[in-house]
Parts: sequence; structure tokens; C-alpha cells
Amino acid sequence: MAAAPAAAGSGAGRGRRSAATVAAWGGWGGRPRPGNILLQLRQGQLTGRGLVRAVQFTETFLTERDKQSKWSGIPQLLLKLHATSHLHSDFAECQNILKEISPLLSMEAMAFVTEERKLTQETTYPNTYIFDLFGGVDLLVEILMRPTISIRGQKLKISDEMSKDCLSILYNTCVCTEGVTKRLAEKNDFVIFLFTLMTSKKTFLQTATLIEDILGVKKEMIRLDEVPNLSSLVSNFDQQQLANFCRILAVTISEMDTGNDDKHTLLAKNAQQKKSLSLGPSAAEINQAALLSIPGFVERLCKLATRKVSESTGTASFLQELEEWYTWLDNALVLDALMRVANEESEHNQASIVFPPPGASEENGLPHTSARTQLPQSMKIMHEIMYKLEVLYVLCVLLMGRQRNQVHRMIAEFKLIPGLNNLFDKLIWRKHSASALVLHGHNQNCDCSPDITLKIQFLRLLQSFSDHHENKYLLLNNQELNELSAISLKANIPEVEAVLNTDRSLVCDGKRGLLTRLLQVMKKEPAESSFRFWQARAVESFLRGTTSYADQMFLLKRGLLEHILYCIVDSECKSRDVLQSYFDLLGELMKFNVDAFKRFNKYINTDAKFQVFLKQINSSLVDSNMLLRCVTLSLDRFENQVDMKVAEVLSECRLLAYISQVPTQMSFLFRLINIIHVQTLTQENVSCLNTSLVILMLARRKERLPLYLRLLQRMEHSKKYPGFLLNNFHNLLRFWQQHYLHKDKDSTCLENSSCISFSYWKETVSILLNPDRQSPSALVSYIEEPYMDIDRDFTEE
Repeated sequence: MAAAPAAAGSGAGRGRRSAATVAAWGGWGGRPRPGNILLQLRQGQLTGRGLVRAVQFTETFLTERDKQSKWSGIPQLLLKLHATSHLHSDFAECQNILKEISPLLSMEAMAFVTEERKLTQETTYPNTYIFDLFGGVDLLVEILMRPTISIRGQKLKISDEMSKDCLSILYNTCVCTEGVTKRLAEKNDFVIFLFTLMTSKKTFLQTATLIEDILGVKKEMIRLDEVPNLSSLVSNFDQQQLANFCRILAVTISEMDTGNDDKHTLLAKNAQQKKSLSLGPSAAEINQAALLSIPGFVERLCKLATRKVSESTGTASFLQELEEWYTWLDNALVLDALMRVANEESEHNQASIVFPPPGASEENGLPHTSARTQLPQSMKIMHEIMYKLEVLYVLCVLLMGRQRNQVHRMIAEFKLIPGLNNLFDKLIWRKHSASALVLHGHNQNCDCSPDITLKIQFLRLLQSFSDHHENKYLLLNNQELNELSAISLKANIPEVEAVLNTDRSLVCDGKRGLLTRLLQVMKKEPAESSFRFWQARAVESFLRGTTSYADQMFLLKRGLLEHILYCIVDSECKSRDVLQSYFDLLGELMKFNVDAFKRFNKYINTDAKFQVFLKQINSSLVDSNMLLRCVTLSLDRFENQVDMKVAEVLSECRLLAYISQVPTQMSFLFRLINIIHVQTLTQENVSCLNTSLVILMLARRKERLPLYLRLLQRMEHSKKYPGFLLNNFHNLLRFWQQHYLHKDKDSTCLENSSCISFSYWKETVSILLNPDRQSPSALVSYIEEPYMDIDRDFTEE
């Protein structure tokens, strides 16, 4: 399953098995005890020399040792399997042997996954471990890849049933024995070959599950353009297969994360970007392009994402997949949740579903069901949620990729947004009982819950869709678009061009658009909800870019500002992530908007409330600095306007009066510069540097830049550390030039969000970095010679 921010970026649960395996084996530690045979096999497995397979022993010897060590006859079976799987074999006997081996491993794997395994003296050496140690994994890889070998111009064939057995055994071994999945991941030709097995419906789910696990631990990302006939393969998938294939795509189109915090610094990212430019597109970018070149791919994803529960596959095919889930242990917990729901509803509806043991089926391959089988609605919904999770994740990643505009155009054309709007109440944000949604071993608020993950993935998609793109107005319906036009008309300002250009046939239908629906659930969200962060981010993305008075008023009229202030002040929110998202949203909502400041002052109507608000701001400037920037910019604009309404707000608003004081500005400026350093700059805290620059740019406009620099110098001396702040600021500005004076979207974002031309940003930085100590606006003029430290090399190799 694909997971939220991220968040992106990788599917949920990646890499979980190696840690889980170590814990489950406990004191065993993987080191054999009876004799030295297993030690030699293990050594051979690591080195590739010496004893590596069962075929290197006689059957008599293996039988004798099996009596002592209780290997369940697995080495002998592998000996027979090797003998019956040669190139000229008809594989009939080979398949019979696989049928003997399979239950020995599957029961052990089922117990492992369901946490029922008990380590006893009799099972010191698990069957899966013995199977792998005696060369079983390598032998099955060779058998599976027999069709790639040609004899006299003809390629060998093995049955789907035999492939299915091989895949089942391999998967169970991966589950229970640490290191097997990584070894398979190193066999790149085998991984590519596995994709070809997905052409058969009989082996599709088993293959997809094994590939997903292998790709989850693979060090280097696979390239989809190396998969033979990728376009044909994907085009021939039915909708159910395509949805499951998205689990694999989640790994192949997301940029790999090193997991090292240092790599998230802007210094490291810049260095990585320089390196990437010389290497060309990344594997993830190549894979995204490969998928987008497949005819109808995005259209099919949009149909899957917006499909109603009633339009999903019929009862029979779903029951077949549930049987597969029962067999394929990766989905055991999902099945656990589904079956619990089914049992609850069956008691009320007197509908029954009879699930046979794995492998029991009728001639058509479907499980036996009672004559009155009815699939409970909750199971249909959970089924659809599991699909949509993967599909929304893939669409979200594509929306953030290099082909963003192409994906945006297709998503709009295929009506993804109105389709999601129609599903909002009944599926995405449906009312539910907690018991129906909690997976085994988790609680109802756990982010692993499919229901919760779907909501987060949906919000991430909205955020990516709206961010700095004119298609954001597709989140409204026709009536709401007319409301935006009426707001502009009443304010006597031009209508937003993007609103006028919006294709009305592609917008949401119904009484409310998707944005309005989101606002409604946002205001009802409990104070401790993990959704608050994502909801605020999604709404904020609608406001990002060039400030639109009409957009702001649309949201203000729906009580958004009061809701945010309630959460910040009255509920005294403690979560840093939620606070940051609310401060960012509040800043975008209030920027340059006199009506918003009036509403703010009406809500924060006592000194006590205002002090709580300031306490929240001061609790972390990294979280609140975007709001400070917006208020500072708004104050500057209001002070230059001649308007009675503006004058009234300036005289009454506590927040504007507070920010207008020079000591207040200096206090914030000092702290903003002091909490960041070049080596610790990230995408999250670089906003502190830009907010500092906004304060100084506005001071420069008023010819007060020397005053502000002189005050910073005094504050340094008062802290008994002369030069420490201004040297740091000098280094930060040098980095700013290096970072922003390259072609990327950051400079455009700075200009649009501040309404200050980027040329003025560059000029101000250049003036501050002027090396002339006689310049009253240069930083070096305020750093005494003994404390000068401005030439430090901060580049990262």
C-alpha cells in the first residue's frame, strides 16, 4: 500500500520484513547447531564456493541426517526436483514435487505472518531456512526462467500452475528467511523476467506481490523501459490488475530516499542536482515518462480512482481475489479486517460467505460459495479503498514530476476532480464505525489503516493538483465560480484570468464543489486529528501563488479564518506540524486583505487572546515565520494606501500595531537569522531566511536599512557575542545567491508570494554583501575586524 507524505514518496511497509524476521527468530540468531553441514552450506551460500546445493549430497546421506536433524525431507525433495527439472524434462514429476514442498513452507509462513509461530526444540531449523540453505531458491529461479532458454530454435514452456507453485514457495521463503529477498533483488535479469509472468491472470497476483517485495529492498531502482513489451503488458491488464500493478509502480516512480537527514539539507540537494545534471534523468523520471507514453494509461487510472463501489468487479471475482489474499500472506491483515466486517454484517443480514481452505476451488477456479452468497457492502467498500490508495498515489507522484503540465491536462480532461467530488461523502470521507476499519494490531487512528491512508492520499493529491496551477478552479462547481466573479465585480477589480479560462464542462457538479466539501469536514475535525495538517496544506495550496482577493473572500465567507484562530488560540494546538500548516494557511488567507484583518481583530478581541496567539507564534518561528512575513508585507502595503477602511484597520488591529513597532521587528529579525545556518538549511526552514530578507527589503524601501543593521550589531554586543550573527547572515546570503540565482521555480515563487520583483530581491542581497566597509548598507561595515569571518567555505562535495 502507498503511504502519505511525503510523502510524496514510497509504498507503506517497505523494508519491514528484515526487522520483523530478526525479532521473530529471537534467540535463534540464524546459526545452526547440529554438526557442521549447515555451517558449510551457509558459508557456501555467502561465498559461492563449496557446498551450496542438495545435489552435492547423496540421497542416502541426506535421509540419514534428516532423521537426526528433522529437516522434513526437504533436502531429498530438492534432490529429486533437480533431477526432474532438466532442460529435456516434461516437468510433470517436477510439479508433483513442488506440490509436496509447498505446504511444508506455506503453513510455516502463515504462522509467521499471523504471529502464531512458536519456536520449539522440534523446529529449531525452520523449513524455509533449510529449503534456502540447500539451494532451493536458486533452483526455483532457474526453473522459472527455463522459458528464456531456446533449444533448436524453440523456447521451453512451463505451465502457469507450475509457475504459480514456484512463486508461492519463493514468496513464503522471502517472508520467513532473512536475506532471500535481497538476494533475489540482486538478480536483475530475474526481476525483469518476473514482469513477463504478469501476462497470465493465473499468476498475476503472485508475481506482482513477489515483485513488490523485491523492489522494496532493491538498492538500485529498476528501469521500466527495460521490461519487454511494457506498453502491451500494461494495456492488456484489466482494471483489477492495473490497480494491483500500481503497488509496483509506487516503488518505481518515486525518487529513492537515502534515509540520511543530512541529505535533506539544501546544500546536499544542490550538490545532488549538479550531479544529476551530468548524469541525465533519474530512473524514477525515466519510469514516469515510460508510463505516460502508454496510450490510455492516465485515463484508466482516473476511471479507477473515480469508480463507484457499485461499478467495481462482481462478487465472484472479488471472492477469488480474497482467496488469493488469504493465500498471499502480505495481505493477511487486510483479509482479517475484511472478514471481521463480513462476520459482523452477516449476523445482521443473514448473508453467508464460505471460504474454503487455500487451494480448494471449483473447475472455474472460483471458491465454493453458498447459493445465497451476498457480498457485504463494507467489504466492497474496503476492496475499493485498497485499490484507490494505490491509484491516487501514482497520480500524485506523476503530478509532481517533470511532465506535470501534461498530467494536469489529462487529469482535467478525464474529469478526475468531479469524479472524486462525487465519491467524497460515500467513500472518501464516509461515516463509519471504528470496528470496521481497524486492522489487526493497529488502532483506529493509526496511519496504517486503509481508510485513514486513503484520506491522506486524497488530500496530498488535492495539494499537488492545486499548487501554483490554474486548474485549481476545477475544485469548484459552476455556482461557486459565479460567486468568485461576483466577488471581483463587487470589489471593482478585474476577474482572475484563470477563472475566465476555466472549462465549465470539467468542473465539479452537484450542490458543492470539492473545496467546499473539504472546508466542511475540516471545521468538524477533532482537535487531536492527524488530518488537520493535510487538510490545511490542501486548502493553502489553493491560495498559493499570486494573491487573489476573490479566492480569499470565498474562503473567508465560509468561516475559515475563525476556524483557524479557534484551533490556534482556543484549542491551544500543541502539534508543531499542525501549527505550521495553520500559520501558513492563515498567512495566505490574510495577506493584503483588509477584510481578513478586520475579521482577525473581531475574533482576537481581548488582550488575553492576543497573548495566547503571540505565545503560539513565538513557540517556533520556523513554524510561524510565513505568517509574520505576510503580516509584514500587508502592513507595508496598508501604510501606503489612502483609504478610510484601511486606516480604520491600521488603528484598531492589535496584530498590525504589534508588528509595526521597530523593536518587535528587530526581535523577530534577530531570532530568524540566529536559528538557521547554511549547513542546516532545509526546504522547511529556508523560509526563515527569506522572511528576514523581506523585513530588510521593506526597511530599504524606507531608507532604514542602515538603522536595522546597526540595531542588529547592538543586539550582538548585548549578547556578548560580537559578529556571530552578522557573520552567519553573510554566509546565509552567499548561499542564497548560489541557491536562487539558478533557473528554477523558487525565484518565481518568491516574487509571486511577496509582490516584490525578484530583481529587488537580488539587488538587496548584493547591497548587503557589498565588500566595501564604507557602505552604510553593507554587512561588513557592522562586523568589527577582529570578529570578521565571512569567507568560510560552506560548499559540500
